[in-house]
Amino acid sequence: MSLHKIWLVLKREYLTRVKSKSFIIITALTPLAFVTFMGIVVYISISESEVEKQIGILDETNVLVERLVELNEARYFDVGNGPVDTLRARVLDGGLDGFIVLTDSVITHAKSPTLVHDGSGGLSFLSAVRSDLRDAVREERLSRENVSAEIRDIFETRTGLEAVKLTEEGESEDNTVFASAIGFILGLLVFFGIFFYGALLMRSVIEEKTNRVLEVIASSVKPLELMYGKLLGVLSMALTQFGIWILFYVGLSIAAAPVAGMIIEAQMSNLPESTTEAAASFDASILENMIIEPSIFIYFILFFFLGFMIYSALFAAIGAAVENEQDSQQFMPIVGLPIFVAYFLNTKVMQSPDSSLSTFISIFPLTSPINMISRIASTSVPGWQIFLSILLMVATFFGIMWLAAKIYRVGILMYGKKATFKDLAKWIKQS
Repeated sequence: MSLHKIWLVLKREYLTRVKSKSFIIITALTPLAFVTFMGIVVYISISESEVEKQIGILDETNVLVERLVELNEARYFDVGNGPVDTLRARVLDGGLDGFIVLTDSVITHAKSPTLVHDGSGGLSFLSAVRSDLRDAVREERLSRENVSAEIRDIFETRTGLEAVKLTEEGESEDNTVFASAIGFILGLLVFFGIFFYGALLMRSVIEEKTNRVLEVIASSVKPLELMYGKLLGVLSMALTQFGIWILFYVGLSIAAAPVAGMIIEAQMSNLPESTTEAAASFDASILENMIIEPSIFIYFILFFFLGFMIYSALFAAIGAAVENEQDSQQFMPIVGLPIFVAYFLNTKVMQSPDSSLSTFISIFPLTSPINMISRIASTSVPGWQIFLSILLMVATFFGIMWLAAKIYRVGILMYGKKATFKDLAKWIKQS
């Protein structure tokens, strides 16, 4: 095998990809899409998105409506003791968003009242009304039982929990939620990276095979040299793209907190009165949590590299075995099943990164590229588990590459017949 020929194929594949318009557009637009997403998240967090609804209260208890109005005078108001049919008519003609009839059994027997409304408002509206009613009824029941103010204070006390992370360097702020989210996102990126770039490699092989370009190339380059060159070329393109995005993210995470603080301070005078309070309560320093340890990025690149090498060999072999993308669908479950299993189980890793299931799927070589990086970002993973997962992935890569090379060597020169699993087994035995 000639390393020089592999290098020539790699160089051709890499330069063809990175000079394409699609590479430039995707590389440039992805960071912009990320910034737009973050801007939307910040805007939503400082905006009052709920549209207030007006709920009429037909209060037969003569006490609950006052408590509800105290909780939210813009939402609740007393409609007196008129007939229910009139209230229904007002809801239908748009004069009311809804109404509730409150009887004494709501207080004495904890009977659930019924909200009759026009169907608008969504889950947050229903949740807010349910919470207000629960508070109003509870306060009335406590009042009727003559519960003292001291007991009320005890009842309303909610003990919080502040967590700090203890390391050899000392204590630091615990950011488990953000770390878990980052772990899940990194696992997701590995998932999309393996699938997207692997499919790109497969389509490239199919296209060159269909155009008979492979026959010309194969006359001067051995099939394995061609396979390694194309695989490493696409991998180099992927690492270039991820490298640009990581550099962009590092710069953004460092600048996010001070820039957001300056923007909010500058825009405070221009914000609507309803959003000024929410904007003032937004702590821009929370964006400092976006800063990720450099070692996380190193592990991300390492596990993407190993995952891509394992799966891309299969993608290349499938591309060589078929003559069009439609024929490749019968073989895709071989590649897609373990990747999608790892993707779906990644939520379990995010919720409980130290569980037995998370430990197993982060070491198992076919799911490890996606699930181990999620664990590393969200918890302290023992070094031996990381080492074992890497060792198993390297061994798996050589095993899969051995099989894929045998299929690739025969497949790229086979035309006129739709390959089957039986054919693949035959090609492996022949080579």
